[in-house]
Amino acid sequence: MDFTIITALIGVVATLSGIVLGWSAKAKEAKREVRKDAEIDTELRTGMEYLKRGVDDIRIEQRSQGQRMDAMGERLTRVEESSKQAHKRIDTIERKGG
Repeated sequence: MDFTIITALIGVVATLSGIVLGWSAKAKEAKREVRKDAEIDTELRTGMEYLKRGVDDIRIEQRSQGQRMDAMGERLTRVEESSKQAHKRIDTIERKGG
């Protein structure tokens, strides 16, 4: 009878230790998954911040380009007006001289 009790106790201890070891392994794996998810989330956030900064830089450059285009348009208008006046003067000189 002593041998049966010892065998039963060994079986219970083995079962309990298996449960404890399985539980601790599952807890470690859960921690590892949380850490991995946090790393992925951090990488995604970093990438998104990089993209946002890039988009902001593009917007600033686009605004600057628009301002340069406006300035060029104004200059072109002035050059066209000046060219018209010059042609009128040339036409007047040709009529008087010709």
